[in-house]
Parts: sequence; structure tokens; C-alpha cells
Amino acid sequence: MADTGGEWQVARRRKGASKRLTSFFVSTSCCQNQLDVGKTIKRIRETAADLKCQDVWEEWKGQIQGNVSEKLQESLDSKISPLQYVCYGLGTFSSCVSARYQLAMLLLLLDAGKIPLKDCFVFDPAFSPGEKDVLRELGLTVLTENEEGKRLATKPTLFYLMHCGKALYNNLLWKNWSPQSLPLIMIIGNSFSSMRERMIEREFKRNYSYISQAVTVCEERQLTCPSHLIDVFGDTALITFNSTKLISLPQCSWTETPEPQYQDCPDLEIIQRESNNGVRT
Repeated sequence: MADTGGEWQVARRRKGASKRLTSFFVSTSCCQNQLDVGKTIKRIRETAADLKCQDVWEEWKGQIQGNVSEKLQESLDSKISPLQYVCYGLGTFSSCVSARYQLAMLLLLLDAGKIPLKDCFVFDPAFSPGEKDVLRELGLTVLTENEEGKRLATKPTLFYLMHCGKALYNNLLWKNWSPQSLPLIMIIGNSFSSMRERMIEREFKRNYSYISQAVTVCEERQLTCPSHLIDVFGDTALITFNSTKLISLPQCSWTETPEPQYQDCPDLEIIQRESNNGVRT
């Protein structure tokens, strides 16, 4: 890997632990000192250069660009502007190598698709002030509000949601739950089918009802992941929605659309925004 900075240490795998490449990296200095923006940007660009030389990049580019072009042809008209990107839940890329590889892949995709960097909106409650400075210096647009994934797509939008919690996907689907909006969104993130397989069915339908319905009508294309990057890109799919498949859902699916609440989810995998009184909503 391109990152050879002296202050980075790989957390050694314990005897008997999984043989998958660990993504847990610690920094001996970033938590003590102010983040060096220039040095961090250099690391990101080195990571992107490393990734660009690997087969996984060429395979991702081919799979994603082809489907993006097809989606734009389906939905693009004179009233809709070109594709934009939204990235949630990237993580602390200054101290986590997995997050930095995910950011590097995002930058490569933007470059390959000729998407202006300012048309990529990023947010994670975990970002430090220094990391926000890095993202702005790169040219990305850093959102100032925790949207919890509740962003309505008004034009073709690719949501880059690497290893995010199920609630964030569910919120995104709820906000766009209509036969008009769903075809506008594309998701690079965790496989919906895998989510369903790993949960008790009744809990899946109760707690994540929009994913539960979407998995029956979405189109999933598994994205390539080499073994040495399994913790970075494992179980990742390109998820799209086709208008003809959406009409197979019963009419009540579109008329009964309550906002997700998650009262029965004690281990909610999302950082919720705070209301004015400091209570998380």
C-alpha cells in the first residue's frame, strides 16, 4: 500500500483471529496534534495512485460507469442537470486506512466520470475539523448538517455509502420512496440481500421496512473485491431501481410511508442529529 508514514502502526492480528486483512490502524500523533492538511492530502493521493494500479479499480470503473451512463440516459432530460454524488459515513480517514482507501476510490470515480468535485457532497459526524479542511481543500462540498441520510434526490444522484448502518440506507429509501424518485438514485454500498440474510426476517421487516421492500425490486450488481481489500470493499454492491420493477409493489407501499423511528433498535448503527435542546432525534 502507498501509505508508509512512520507514525502509522498496523494492529497485529491476535492468534486465532480472522485472517481477513484488519482495517484497524492507529496513529501515534494525529490525536495529539492538529492534523497536517497537506500531509494528509498527499497520503490520500498516494493511496489513489496505488488503487489506480490495481485490477479492482479497472473492474469497478467498468461496472459503475456503464450503469451510470445507462441510468443517465433513462432519466436525463432538459430539466435535469447531470449526476451528483453524495457520500455519507466515510469515517475518520486521517487515522483509518480502510476509510482512506474508500475516499481514494470515491475520488477516482469522480475523476473517471468527469464529475466536478464541488458536486460531491460529503458528511460524517465523526469528521474532525482538520478532516473537513482536507475535504474542502480537495474540492469536495462538506455538508454542515447531519441529514441522517434523509436527502431527496431531485436529479440523478449516486449515494456512496460504504459500510454504513442499515438505518442510514433505510432513511434514504424512505425519503425517496416514490416511483418518481427511486429511479433517480444509485447506491454504492452494502448489499441489501446480505442485510436480509443476516437478520431475523420479522425484525428486518419491522425495523427496516423500506430496505425490506426495496430488496425485492432493486437491481444489485456485486462489485469486485480482492481478498487483501475485503475489509475495505467487501460485500459492496451497485444498487439501482428500474421503474418497471417498482410497479410490482402494491399501491399501499406508496401511500403508507411513515418516517422510520427505530424505537426497537437498541444497537442503532447511526449517529442521529441533536435537536435544539440537545436531545438526539
